[in-house]
Amino acid sequence: MNAQLNAKPSHAMRKIMLAGSIALVIAVAGCSSNKKSTSSSTHQGASYATEEALRASVTYWEKRYRNNNKDTKTALNYGQSLRLLGRHDQALAVLEKLATEHPKDRVILAAYGKALATVGRFQQALQVLQTAQTPTTPDWRLDSAMGAIYDQTGNFQKARGHYDKALLQAPDSPSVLSNYGLSYLLEGDLVSAESYLRRAAKNPKADSRVRQNLALALGLQGKFGEAEAIASNELSPQQAAENMAYLKEMLSQRNNWDKIKKQG
Repeated sequence: MNAQLNAKPSHAMRKIMLAGSIALVIAVAGCSSNKKSTSSSTHQGASYATEEALRASVTYWEKRYRNNNKDTKTALNYGQSLRLLGRHDQALAVLEKLATEHPKDRVILAAYGKALATVGRFQQALQVLQTAQTPTTPDWRLDSAMGAIYDQTGNFQKARGHYDKALLQAPDSPSVLSNYGLSYLLEGDLVSAESYLRRAAKNPKADSRVRQNLALALGLQGKFGEAEAIASNELSPQQAAENMAYLKEMLSQRNNWDKIKKQG
């Protein structure tokens, strides 16, 4: 298996990989849920073991939001949970209103910028994030988010420039290293992708998505044994086996990268 793939992934595939926020191995294999999927809320740091738990979170924050939509924490968590659940237009509406009310709050602007990028409004998203960033007291999260957006537009070098800035502020951050790895994966350089994702996965703060993305990078190189061992700790045994079977089938056929892109 050639670890250096020359074809560039499609726009659709870049879109679903925003900010390393998904375990791409699941998206590729078409599984609907995982065993330890973790999604972080900016204020809460909450994690959702299942989609059902995420839906329950949306219901909880929606109720609080209806009672008091002026509460910053409530609105932010509601918008974030909506975005994680895939209700992107609604999430954007909530976060846009919040950003209008708090135009200098960098956490809110970062969430708003990510919501804009999720619906494909990349230039506006970058403008929002750049407005939130300040040269004297830069926020590494904003640089990481901008890097993820540049990756989606295929500007990998500019993306990695932002990741480098983020790592200067937050050395060995698993989320930044994961984004770095996904950037190389999108470009088709699986060896570099594996290197960064391994570094990210070693960090005790790395979440399930990082490890699943490492499993994907390994599986795409034909390292199925190790990939399945990692995936088995994050997915049900059946899901892990299905993922590996799917990757083996795809990689055994010609034009495998193009076929994987179409699945995206």
